[in-house]
Amino acid sequence: MEAFAGQAGVEKKILQSPELPKIFAQIVENYTAGSPTDESVRWTGLRPLELRQRLKEHNYEVSDYIVHQLLDNAGLTRRSYLKAACLNKVPRRNDQFERIGVLKERFLELGMPVLSIDTKQKELLGNFHRAGQYYDKVHRKVNDHDFKSAAQGLVIPHGIYDVGDNFGYLTLGNSHDTSAFVCDNLAHFWQSDLQWKYPQAEWMLLLCDGGGSNNSRHYLVKEDLWFLAQVLDINIVVAHYPPYCSKWNPIEHRLFAHVHQAWKGAVFHNIQIVKELADKTQTKTGLETKVWINPKQYQTGRKPTTVFTENIHDFVQFDQDLPQWNYSILKQNREFVF
Repeated sequence: MEAFAGQAGVEKKILQSPELPKIFAQIVENYTAGSPTDESVRWTGLRPLELRQRLKEHNYEVSDYIVHQLLDNAGLTRRSYLKAACLNKVPRRNDQFERIGVLKERFLELGMPVLSIDTKQKELLGNFHRAGQYYDKVHRKVNDHDFKSAAQGLVIPHGIYDVGDNFGYLTLGNSHDTSAFVCDNLAHFWQSDLQWKYPQAEWMLLLCDGGGSNNSRHYLVKEDLWFLAQVLDINIVVAHYPPYCSKWNPIEHRLFAHVHQAWKGAVFHNIQIVKELADKTQTKTGLETKVWINPKQYQTGRKPTTVFTENIHDFVQFDQDLPQWNYSILKQNREFVF
């Protein structure tokens, strides 16, 4: 009994260490995912044994009890099954998570922007039902079927989450989700806000998934980013999350989950309603949002230029270890060491 009491006292003392929660948060940061529709749903891909091993690397040799206490304090508890399992095993998946963690830490320490970006599901405009409830004085009727042919248009939400400043930038488009659309959104918010927030920045880090308008394999994405780097006069480092891992992108649970709550139950009669609701997105942790409607129409089916594809290494510097997911878009032939 005395031995048990002594062990309990040691564990309590360890838990009271002011540095332990900070170190624990740093360890799980790159392995924490969340639902883009429910801010309360968060989980980590690291198991208790792995967490103990990583804490040991920081000179904290702890028990499973302490690990579970740290998980509970961080809001990372056991939950029912979620659609979060990878369909296929992705070679070097964890190596990429480690790489993203290193890049994020380096950029944040240097005071340079770390921007998590993604495009969410298109929303139909019109008298359509949407999940959730909304305060109103009367019961209102919506269409009994959500036929696209009955829509008055659509809205494409594209987000930029400033990791270092906990600030969200949301673009509402009504055309197509293309790489040009993404680059125009980045250019708009860089010129209106971010360049003044980061006046000394020579580099920005973009975190994104590997499909859609951010496709890690498409030359057109890289060419559009190269033109963006020239327009903004800034070098761009791009780090893609591995396939089936988009939920680990910070924007999913840091921005989109809260925007979804602001939209919950509302009927999107027009794009202005969508903007007004998104403008109100805030959290107790200080998240603020700025919303812009992008009216431009975008062409699909564009191809990269022959000059770019045949001379891509003159425009893009690929990581030597994980080139499929990491590269930098250079201006003035400046090099970035990964």
